[in-house]
This record gives sequence, C-alpha cells and structure tokens, in this order.
Amino acid sequence: MTARIPGPDRTAPDEVAGLWERFKATGDERAREGLILHYSPLVKFVAGRVGVGLPRNVDQADLVSYGIFGLIDAIDKFEPERGFKFETYAINRIKGAILDELRALDWVPRSVRARAREIERSMAELEHRLQRTPTDEELADHMGIPLEDLQDALAEISTLGLVALDEMLSPEGGAAMVDLVPDPRGTNPEAAFQAEETRRILADAINRLPDRERLVLTLYYYEGLTLAEIGEVLGVTESRVCQIHAKSVMSLRNRIGERSHG
Repeated sequence: MTARIPGPDRTAPDEVAGLWERFKATGDERAREGLILHYSPLVKFVAGRVGVGLPRNVDQADLVSYGIFGLIDAIDKFEPERGFKFETYAINRIKGAILDELRALDWVPRSVRARAREIERSMAELEHRLQRTPTDEELADHMGIPLEDLQDALAEISTLGLVALDEMLSPEGGAAMVDLVPDPRGTNPEAAFQAEETRRILADAINRLPDRERLVLTLYYYEGLTLAEIGEVLGVTESRVCQIHAKSVMSLRNRIGERSHG
C-alpha cells in the first residue's frame, strides 16, 4: 500500500527535468516559478494532513499559505544529483514550515503542552526503571490516571503536532529525513559524520521499539502513509495510530537524549 500523494500538474517529465536543470544551473526565476506551480498540489496535501485535529479557528487557507514557503525553501535547497525523490523531501519541508508558523502563533493550549511534558517525563522514568518501552497500562498507572485519559491525551498531542520525528532531530525545524543521509560526494566530512552518527543512533533507538510502534513510524515517515491509511494497515482506528505515534516519538526522544548526554 502506498500513500495517496497527489500528483503535480500535467507538465511532462522531460519538461520538469529541464526546469530543474535550468534553475540549478543558472537560478532562472521562470524555471523556479514553473517548479513551484508544478509541485504546488503537495502543499494542499500536507496542509490537509496537518489540519486534522486542529481547532476550527485555524483556517485551511492559512496552512496552505504557510506551506508555500516550505515548498519554495525545498526547491531552493534540493539537490537532484543526490538521487532522492523531491516529493519526499518537499513534504517534510512543507510540514516544517506550517508547524513553525503554528508554533509562532502559540495556538496550542498551555494545558496540552503541560500534559505532553508530564507524559514524556513519566515515560523517561519508566523506561529507565524497566529498560524497555512501557505499555500504555503501565504508563497510566505510573501517572495515576485512567488509561482512557492517557490515550486521549496521546492522540491530541500527536494530531496537534507536538511530537514529530523531524522536529526532534532538528529542533530549529525544517529537517527532512533524507538530510540524515551523508552526501556521497563527501564535500563536508564533519557534517557527513554528524549525519551518519545521528542516523545510527536513531536507527538503533527505532529498532528497540516494540514491533507495532516501529511499524507506525516506518509507514508514516518513510513510506508517507497518512495516519488513517496506517490504521487500515494495522486494523485499528486513526485515533489509536495517533496514540502510538505520539508515544513512539516521545520514547525515541528520551532515548536519543540519553545517548546524546551520556
């Protein structure tokens, strides 16, 4: 199963390749505008994904306008010669731009942010004690709250964008998963080493997750499936996928933080 990422406009592949070649070789603004137009459907797609679960006062058109800046940034920074698919790279940049703007507007209630910190802190305590990822039941018991309340909080935290793997890897925002792959040309050995070390630590942390949590992250970040599509694959509700996603990213953040400061 593959994610239903919308296709760009009907510009012929050869013409798109020509736009990339002209823009990267000369900075041709008309070629740049052509690429923006060609890939603009990606912005609406990402805005739709991010918009799920947001308060009603957040206008979808605003999300699209924020995302356009991410698309432009992706086009400016993309390196076709590295062999990555542009759509995958751009989706991360677009999402990062939207979330950056939403964070700047500070639209998430303080109570939700406080609950996210509380859950993450409790997870860190349990993981240190158990030397594994705690179950939902163990986490709820440790926090002294009903299991249903914990799962509702995890779903809300995930859909509101408070936990994202890309943000964890690059707190300043805008990182794409492909940025972690060292440039094979080796033009910047230090950056390549840091990227490889981050990739190694992340891969190790993901491999230590329970099977279902590892699968959710793989399908969402690497295969590009939506949370609803992942729910279809796993045979669970979209809300349950949100819970698993939030808990998984919190666990990874704790483990990577320990490795970084250990």
